Amino acid sequence: MQIPVRCFSCGKVIGDKWNEFEERTEEGEDKKEVLDDLGLEKYCCRTVFLTNVDTIEEVGEHHIA
Repeated sequence: MQIPVRCFSCGKVIGDKWNEFEERTEEGEDKKEVLDDLGLEKYCCRTVFLTNVDTIEEVGEHHIA
């Protein structure tokens, strides 16, 4: 799943924050601290980030002829 441009529940723009979130958490930063720094305070927005599973590569493998 790709991160949506806006939160499904509240409509806040969140898509532009995904790359920074991913980079910082891969470097070992605490997810809570990164979400706080990015201004994602509502639980609905935080849920989109914390439950995202990147499946684009798996889907792409099945469609290669």
